[in-house]
Amino acid sequence: MTAKNNLLTDRLSYTGNINTPTHFYLYNYTPGEIKEYTCNDYQELLIPLSTAGYTHWLQICGLQNTGDIEQICSFFGINFLIIQDILNPNHPCKVEEYERFNIVVAKYFDSDTESQISIVQGENFVLTFTEYENNAFREVEKALRYNILRIRARTTDYLLTVLTNTLAANYISVSGEIDNALDDLESELLSDKNIPEIGAQIQALRRRYMQLKRAVIPLKEQYNRLIKSDSSLIHKANRVFFSDLNDHFTYVTQNIDICRETLSSLVDLYISNNDLRMNSIMKQLTIISTIFIPLTFLVGVWGMNFEYMPELRWHYGYFAAWGIMVVIGIATYFILRSKKWE
Repeated sequence: MTAKNNLLTDRLSYTGNINTPTHFYLYNYTPGEIKEYTCNDYQELLIPLSTAGYTHWLQICGLQNTGDIEQICSFFGINFLIIQDILNPNHPCKVEEYERFNIVVAKYFDSDTESQISIVQGENFVLTFTEYENNAFREVEKALRYNILRIRARTTDYLLTVLTNTLAANYISVSGEIDNALDDLESELLSDKNIPEIGAQIQALRRRYMQLKRAVIPLKEQYNRLIKSDSSLIHKANRVFFSDLNDHFTYVTQNIDICRETLSSLVDLYISNNDLRMNSIMKQLTIISTIFIPLTFLVGVWGMNFEYMPELRWHYGYFAAWGIMVVIGIATYFILRSKKWE
């Protein structure tokens, strides 16, 4: 992958490989009601988004239509560089605070797929950008429809914590899966089973661990900005929810540290098992070689083409040679065995 200087272009492009067409889900709500809109054309949302008195949660699924995405971001006062970050699925995770909005760029793990989710929170709006339509925020949608915990009466910073908490729960689930898989691998390594693909399994878990680490650590380090922020977008009444979410990130970070130590131990154990297996093979080969060295010597002597050799004309020489070699081989075997093959 070749990185380009994003300050030398005025064109927006989605740099990912997910080909989901851009479509929109809009939730306009007040404490007493909620209106839902679904469309593929941003122009259809201009009137609902301009309606005063409503809080807007707009989900943008699919990042192919950069033109519509640029118009949406311009409508809410989001600058060009932030739009570039949203359209770049390889952008590092981050939390940033601006005068008119806050942004969280994070990762979401769906089975074996890693995708980017960006959340922009303003005074009366929240935008979520996803590379494809997933089930990440289905519970939040349900909470808005049924006004669970009076969510529609709360400000947008509370909705931001709920959405980000969904991502934290995703990270907790992934870290738990990695931890369970590592426990299973440890049991297999400690058993006498010879599993050829166990090295590939360790490497796959290591890649998954690195993905999770890259997703969580920047969020954990930067999320404190919002907790300590004096921005008017972060209300004092909701700071307790930000602190609770920070605890979740701390928990995932601790799990990541445990996974790192377990992975390191498993790699050492795997290498040690391979060394022991190799030593066992070499010992067996050494034993065989030791038994056959004197026999090879005898065969070499009797195989020389001298005319006057006493054994050559002996009537029972062939049988005596076999007898001597068998006795030497058995004697060598028992000598090595008596020394416990050391």
